[in-house]
Amino acid sequence: MSLRARDLAIGHDRRALGGGIALGLQAGSVLALLGPNGSGKTTLMRTLLGLLAPVAGAVELDGRPLIAMAERARARALAWVPQQAPGAFDWSVRNLVMMGRSAHASLLAAPSRADHAAVDAALERLGIAALADRPSSHLSGGERQLALIARALAQQARFVLLDEPTASLDFGNQARVLREIRRLADEDGLGVLFSTHDPNHALRIADEALLLREGRPLAAGPARTVIDTVRLQALYGVPVQAAHDPHGHRWFMAG
Repeated sequence: MSLRARDLAIGHDRRALGGGIALGLQAGSVLALLGPNGSGKTTLMRTLLGLLAPVAGAVELDGRPLIAMAERARARALAWVPQQAPGAFDWSVRNLVMMGRSAHASLLAAPSRADHAAVDAALERLGIAALADRPSSHLSGGERQLALIARALAQQARFVLLDEPTASLDFGNQARVLREIRRLADEDGLGVLFSTHDPNHALRIADEALLLREGRPLAAGPARTVIDTVRLQALYGVPVQAAHDPHGHRWFMAG
């Protein structure tokens, strides 16, 4: 199973914001998307989901053009985790996670036993079953992000795309969310793509990385190979220093 982009140009209203993008996301692997604000990360992710049409090139799911697939079929294959919970209503955590089952339900049908089982399993899997009846407005940032990941898990899609899942989270919740993202690949066999501003997060959990600047790829390949000081300086336009801990693990800091 794979999600691929071939010579992809992204943009809005057929106006290209960048191009020349190629990527391949396999089941059981994690791909990190890095780039400064305005580099086209969210536009690329929305194009990979089929929410935006490619300006040029193609997105393929298991070799089939995504644009040729029905919306419901795309929703069964691809899950989206935005930075914020959707809608203006103060859903309970259980109802928020239940939204992930819409790709499997008939229009206006009540949730089935299978739907409830999938939601319960997702809540347990993310360790938030005790929060099931809590209003989403009463969640911490880390709890809310885990609820959104649970919604994607309940959707039972094969690929999950997360838009800056650690944005605005404290240090502990960043670690917790990153750990769960890696588990989606290792234990659930999903293909996971996430965007981030922190190269250290990519090095920690990603197998592959795509560095995107002004809508075009700066580098792509194994995360530990393509993420280095030279490329990060070119990507963000600031000096970058590398350091190693006593175990030989590399990490980066700007300045």
